[in-house]
Amino acid sequence: MKRNIFGIIIILSFLGCKSGSSDFDANGSFEAVEIIVSSEASGKIVTFNLTEGDLLKENQIVGCVDTVQLYLSRLLLEANQKTVLSRKTDISIQIASIQEQIRNQESEKIRFEYLVKSDAGTQKQVDDITAHILILERQLTAQKTAMQTSNLSIENEYKALEIQIAQINDKIEKSIIKSPIEGAVLVKYSEKGELTQPGKPLFKIADTENMFLKAYITSDQLSHIKTGQKVKVSADFDKDGYRHYEGVITWISDKSEFTPKNILTKNERANLVYAIKVAVKNDGYLKIGMYGQMTIGNN
Repeated sequence: MKRNIFGIIIILSFLGCKSGSSDFDANGSFEAVEIIVSSEASGKIVTFNLTEGDLLKENQIVGCVDTVQLYLSRLLLEANQKTVLSRKTDISIQIASIQEQIRNQESEKIRFEYLVKSDAGTQKQVDDITAHILILERQLTAQKTAMQTSNLSIENEYKALEIQIAQINDKIEKSIIKSPIEGAVLVKYSEKGELTQPGKPLFKIADTENMFLKAYITSDQLSHIKTGQKVKVSADFDKDGYRHYEGVITWISDKSEFTPKNILTKNERANLVYAIKVAVKNDGYLKIGMYGQMTIGNN
């Protein structure tokens, strides 16, 4: 008799749980955007101030890969830049002498033209000065062209060094380990003192402030939901009951799939379901993997 009573209690409890689950239109588990941060540099990790569970700000510096050789390479390139600039010619100074000669010859030409008018000089003297001026002007043009070409080559050499310095600066910047988003550190893959290389995972971080409930609905529920729609989300805290949140449907799968084994649907006879994602603002209590439910309708 006692066994029969005990059996009836279990059955009633089970039915009670099933009827309770029908209050929800869909259920699933909470997820977050997870990012695996990988190294962008090669070398020894000299600092890595990070532990699992840390809350990081976006672009927060958490470590650094050795940059000594990069720094020395940059110093060498900057020294080469100074050497290159020292070879650059000041054209105005170099052509000043010829310009002065041309001015003197033009003054002489004016003087001899006046003497010719006064019958105190000859036209040949004027012609000789004119020819000399022409020669000086050609020399000036040739000298300016040669120096401009030389300076242009030097400027291009300087710019090439500038590009190399920019590449070094980029490598130094990529040697600094930063958090790409604001969130919580889930896994730490590397430690201070280890050697790393581009592509090697350093840590995993998740945006735990903005969570998603990935739930599943049946085909007959599709007509009742749309993206951007507000719904009620409840998180299951076992003996502590439920915590309720306002959620927004951000994604609805366009393909059906077989019902996952760990998911209950409102229509338990449904074999095919559609995945949806509901954005939820985390108040600190929601955790990745925690079970939750969604209710369609007015909040």
